[in-house]
Amino acid sequence: MQRYLKVLRLFWSAAIAAEMEYRINFIIATFSSLGNLIGSIFGLFLFYRTGYTFTGWSWEAALVVLGIFTLLQGFSATFLAPNLNRIVRHVQEGTLDFVLLKPIRSQFWLSIHTLSPWGIPDLIFGVLIIGYAGTKLNVSIDQYLLTIFPLGCGLVILYSLWFILGSTSIWFVKIYNVTEVLKGFLEAGRYPITAYPAAYRLFFTFLVPVAFLTTVPAQFMLGQIQFTWLLGGGFLAVVLFFISTQFWRFALRFYTSASS
Repeated sequence: MQRYLKVLRLFWSAAIAAEMEYRINFIIATFSSLGNLIGSIFGLFLFYRTGYTFTGWSWEAALVVLGIFTLLQGFSATFLAPNLNRIVRHVQEGTLDFVLLKPIRSQFWLSIHTLSPWGIPDLIFGVLIIGYAGTKLNVSIDQYLLTIFPLGCGLVILYSLWFILGSTSIWFVKIYNVTEVLKGFLEAGRYPITAYPAAYRLFFTFLVPVAFLTTVPAQFMLGQIQFTWLLGGGFLAVVLFFISTQFWRFALRFYTSASS
């Protein structure tokens, strides 16, 4: 574990040093994130401006969901997209050969080799929205701390789904559209799951588990959910992570390398 942490520190320090050569990009990313956030808040405001509310969700409670969604966007832009979207390129260009030859687990290398600081504004804005809405709802520090677990489960679920799709590039080389479809589904997490008809709720809970990414952590923070949902989220995170590791090993059996 200590060796992996040392490698992680070296990876990220090199990645930040490389990205900071273009510092103006961070300012552009900040304004872009701010614009997207304003658009998201305005879209939510259109529902609530006439007194309409999503069932069981006040304006501030819906802001918590939006804050968690923004936080997940920042996590994806900082850690997932810079790494997992490159799996396709590694397969296309044959550089996956060099990854497999390294004395480190290939899934670990592919998942954390680099990061992009351009997702940090979304992380900051997400925390600020959650803090503002939580203050209005009198959320205690204990509730914030307890929310770390379901939020962590949501991050693992998101990573696992993304990595499984990335692994399919060994068979289907160009899968950029598939990851875009996943990102499109994840947009549903911008609003509480009760905002959708019953059929969509089932789809976004059991088929594409968007509800466990944003709604369940928000409900847990607000004390509106049963403990069984928390256990379900933890179980789903463990199962999907296990599937992602096993699916990657299975996919590698069909990888013939660039030189064969």
